[in-house]
Amino acid sequence: MCVVNQPLVLNTAFFFTLAGTALFSYLLGSLNFAVIVSRVFAGDDVRNHGSGNAGMTNMLRTYGKKLAFLTGVGDFGKGVLAVLVSRWAFSSIGVTAFDGGYIGMIFVMLGHLFPIFFQFKGGKGVLTACGGILVVNPIAFSILFIVFVPMAFITRIVSLAAILGTASFPFLTYWIRQMQGRPPVIDTVFGTVAAILIIYMHKENIKRLLNGTENRFGSSPKGQNTTKKGE
Repeated sequence: MCVVNQPLVLNTAFFFTLAGTALFSYLLGSLNFAVIVSRVFAGDDVRNHGSGNAGMTNMLRTYGKKLAFLTGVGDFGKGVLAVLVSRWAFSSIGVTAFDGGYIGMIFVMLGHLFPIFFQFKGGKGVLTACGGILVVNPIAFSILFIVFVPMAFITRIVSLAAILGTASFPFLTYWIRQMQGRPPVIDTVFGTVAAILIIYMHKENIKRLLNGTENRFGSSPKGQNTTKKGE
């Protein structure tokens, strides 16, 4: 974790580092593993099936556990990697006013949501954000995992747990930083941006939740063919 002890200096090195980490993280995020795995192992594109979303849940419904697992590892892992690289880059130029890992987290999410390599049509960013949260705030990650993963299994509504967990993240961030005696504002702002991105990508899920028509995990999405490819 970075220790906040010096004011932020907006010099040339800072802006080069900002641009470099943002670009690296966005391109890394654009490696959407649902699309890659479905094309490599199934000769297909998961976005043509089920919900049309390039994410692990649709991979599970469409292709089964093995390809969904590979997708989850890849999408989660790139969130971790982006934060680690960005944190190192900002630390190497002496930035301690905020955790540079948040830059990596936001831009790897943007890459996942709007991948330049796949017509800007990606996933909803939950697993990638979770990978980032694990590194920038492991306490918040642990709380979210303990509370909202069981909720997903109990309700069988993955989107509900994702939306509520995401909405909780900025508040958890503020509370944890306060408890740690660290200035909470910058971290909370970054956490809020991440939450807004994910909640926005779930706007259709929110409509279905309000209408009582949201799909439950393990059941066929209404009006969609979810027969696993190859079966």
